[in-house]
Amino acid sequence: MSMKQYIVIGCGRFGASVASTMHLLGHQVMAIDKNEDIIQNLSDKVTHAAIVDVTDEQALRSLGLSNFDVAIIAIGSDIRASIMATLIAKEMGVEEIICKAKDELQAKVLYKIGADRVVFPERDMGVRVAHNLVSNNILDHIELDPEYSIVEIVVPKKWVGKSLIELELRSRYEITVLAIKSGKEINVTPSPEEKLEGGNILVIIGKNSSIRDIINQNIETVGRR
Repeated sequence: MSMKQYIVIGCGRFGASVASTMHLLGHQVMAIDKNEDIIQNLSDKVTHAAIVDVTDEQALRSLGLSNFDVAIIAIGSDIRASIMATLIAKEMGVEEIICKAKDELQAKVLYKIGADRVVFPERDMGVRVAHNLVSNNILDHIELDPEYSIVEIVVPKKWVGKSLIELELRSRYEITVLAIKSGKEINVTPSPEEKLEGGNILVIIGKNSSIRDIINQNIETVGRR
């Protein structure tokens, strides 16, 4: 299986973070931005980094976008540049186009002109921060869609010493435990007989309403630290 080639167009905080992380994960990544300092900082964190004015149509076309499997268009506030880059990437046959947007209106436009996926980094980060602030028992929260999430929680006191099968989490709460973290050890797909210990961290997937019920119960039993 050949390795996918990624291009990140626009390397503000979000774009730079995506580009360097994709490269760390072992992918071929080209990062482009018109800011020389940004490109200089990124040059040793990606496969290729180039100073390109992302608002310049000719410059974008000369990059040979057709050589890339995935284009991540992470242009910040300039919606026109974002639209143009999406159109050019689509026209040049990029297989998958992922765009950053600030709001639903921007997303609607980007989907209409060929984006395969639109992400809302500011909004999503806000959601995660809010969840983490509401309860110190939530360590991380990733919303999969309006109904389901993956959440890391500190094991509720009531559950300590009980096995997953005893707790009947699927039938009672409609949630599934994906992993149990204990210190630096991670037990992925734990056995139903696995007994939970105080301080364990559970990675769970389930309905947002069910997760809220568990978290509320957790706050009552564990309390604020």
